[in-house]
Amino acid sequence: MKILKASLIVFLLLSIVSCSEKDDTPTDVQIQNFVWKGLNAYYLWQSDVPDLSDRRFNNDQELYSYLSEAGSPENLFNNLLFLPNEYPKDPNRTYSWIVDDYIALEESFEGTRQTTGMKVRGADFEDGSNNYYVYVYDVVKNSDAETKGVVRGMLITEVNGTSLTRANVNSLFSAASFTVTLADYNAGNPVSNGTTISLTRATITENPIKEAKVIVNGANTIGYIMYNQFSRDFDGELNAEFAKFKSPLITDLVIDLRYNGGGSVQTAVYLGSMVTGQFKDQLYAKEVWNSKVLAAINPEFLINNFTDKILNKDSNGNVVLDEAINSLNLNTIYFIVSENTASASELIINALSPYIDVKLIGVQTYGKHVGSITLYDSEDFRRNGPNFKTNHAYAMQPIVLEIQNVDGENKPDGFIPEVTMEEDPGNLGVIGDPTEPLLERAIQYITTGAKGVSSTKKRNTNFTPQWNSNMKYSDYNNMYINLK
Repeated sequence: MKILKASLIVFLLLSIVSCSEKDDTPTDVQIQNFVWKGLNAYYLWQSDVPDLSDRRFNNDQELYSYLSEAGSPENLFNNLLFLPNEYPKDPNRTYSWIVDDYIALEESFEGTRQTTGMKVRGADFEDGSNNYYVYVYDVVKNSDAETKGVVRGMLITEVNGTSLTRANVNSLFSAASFTVTLADYNAGNPVSNGTTISLTRATITENPIKEAKVIVNGANTIGYIMYNQFSRDFDGELNAEFAKFKSPLITDLVIDLRYNGGGSVQTAVYLGSMVTGQFKDQLYAKEVWNSKVLAAINPEFLINNFTDKILNKDSNGNVVLDEAINSLNLNTIYFIVSENTASASELIINALSPYIDVKLIGVQTYGKHVGSITLYDSEDFRRNGPNFKTNHAYAMQPIVLEIQNVDGENKPDGFIPEVTMEEDPGNLGVIGDPTEPLLERAIQYITTGAKGVSSTKKRNTNFTPQWNSNMKYSDYNNMYINLK
């Protein structure tokens, strides 16, 4: 992703109504002023929100009067969102958000969170009773859950002695500590077995590379990698895994994105360039911003090209990683996907599709083709910008762009696999094992070309998407770029 040039920042600041030469904003609306000006400058649907119009206020005093009656920064922010587009898939959440602790926000993008390390998904009983349970689909390494013996495939019907329901599941699993009661599958109608495990949250940084290995199946040498978040802090580790795929040279590659809700656009470009290598400097993806940005900037600045080099810098412009990309020059790629495959995960599928043969195994992806940036309270909205406010820790993560492939396409409804197969809570298997059902089916697809429906379960249409414990994090299903 090309970095936004200073001329864009200058233009946007000059174009914002009520931007003064000196900062004389009343202290009681300082944060609200930051919220309004940031959304006025960058929000993708700025022109669709009357209160964000450049002509909404005649002078600073009118703006300050409006802000003084707007309530908290959170209330103002939420009232300025364009809801028909902000809630296209899930009416219970928005893709733009505001935080009062930007340090925690930055850490979440690095994979650092307060967590027990146990990741669970919700499911209905098969008997139609409306009873509810969750199953463990992943456990973070070096977490309390791993230490306590929690493993993929465990089923839970109670937390702190309370039976799980759709209404209480999120709050019960959001506590700082809790005790779960395990259950046996019982043909999809779990029965408690009396085993309990007590878990406590701690700050954990999760490596998004869950598993990476080479599987030999007859004439095929297959690389497999489960990748759970597009995190810039692990770009070096990701590149190192691709070096292993080059020696010995794999014939096929499976990238497992079934639990990957997105992350950094730049990392998605790097990963796409690792898969290929033969398209250096060709267009990977292009960004569509609001009309104010598009009128101000050279279109080339909003282009993301395939590359042969990782070059990451910190917020001060210091180089933190500079190395050649380990490219495989593949012409076919296999992705394992699910309804939790979103944003940057869908970007790589979309970006590669015009260039190579992209094959999908799993169920229809989430469908999110818009991205965000982090805005801080400074004159140019950057973390290290002039007049950066240190008396508060608010930051915003508004949707600012739609992203398209070289053909100008994206899939707002998600991608539909050629091989349809859902996870079975009663038979999840071990991630990375060739007999794990979805990986086994991917290997079969590679070696035989067999498509079609392998297994499917009836979905509950009243609860989409299926609840999972990652939903409580603000960056769930997010795709972002860095404003530098």
